[in-house]
Amino acid sequence: MSGVGTRILTVEDDERIRTAVRMALEDEGWLVDEAETGEVALDQFSREPADVVLIDIMLPGMDGFEVCRSIRRASSDVPIVMVTARVDTHDVVAGLEAGADDYLTKPFAPKELSARIRALLRRARAAEPGKTHLRFGDLEIIPEEGVVTKAGETVHLTKTEFRLLVELASSPGRVFSREVLLERVWGYGYFGDGRLVDVHIRRLRTKVEADPADPRHVVTVRGLGYKLQA
Repeated sequence: MSGVGTRILTVEDDERIRTAVRMALEDEGWLVDEAETGEVALDQFSREPADVVLIDIMLPGMDGFEVCRSIRRASSDVPIVMVTARVDTHDVVAGLEAGADDYLTKPFAPKELSARIRALLRRARAAEPGKTHLRFGDLEIIPEEGVVTKAGETVHLTKTEFRLLVELASSPGRVFSREVLLERVWGYGYFGDGRLVDVHIRRLRTKVEADPADPRHVVTVRGLGYKLQA
């Protein structure tokens, strides 16, 4: 069993799918909480936070996007996976921009779901060795403490945003391709979705840049990827 003590909250209004997901996750050794609406999910999460949250986009009442935004507004950095029935670019990008770390498209195999969760948990728990302080102008990163400050003020990042920033900061000035970032931050190798990187870069800029539209630190190198500079 790989997930002893790990709690997963799955938010899905279709009882058949919800039950199948719960059984698959319990087979992996994870504890599973279920919610059929966004409102119930937020109530459960406030009482007993989960280690990973799976949110279906199409929910009655409060939709999955709003559930995700509500969790992030509470300053939670819990890993979130959005689940969509369509490979619709708008749905995927909107889910990521709402604060999700990853997405899955229905129908998905239980092994694929478990692999995604294990990757999220590895990223969330991995210690970042190396330098204790990294400075880029008014931006300071303390990898081992999980702390980022801008002009002395603490910046709240999700775990994935933090790992992306630390990866870029590990080699200042080096251009990282989307493929390399997918492999190092998401653990997906060369067949992942580049939109994961692009949306997380945009989210990161809104938090660490004085002017996200004209970034000073997290810079795009057209046709190649991204780099971090002072």
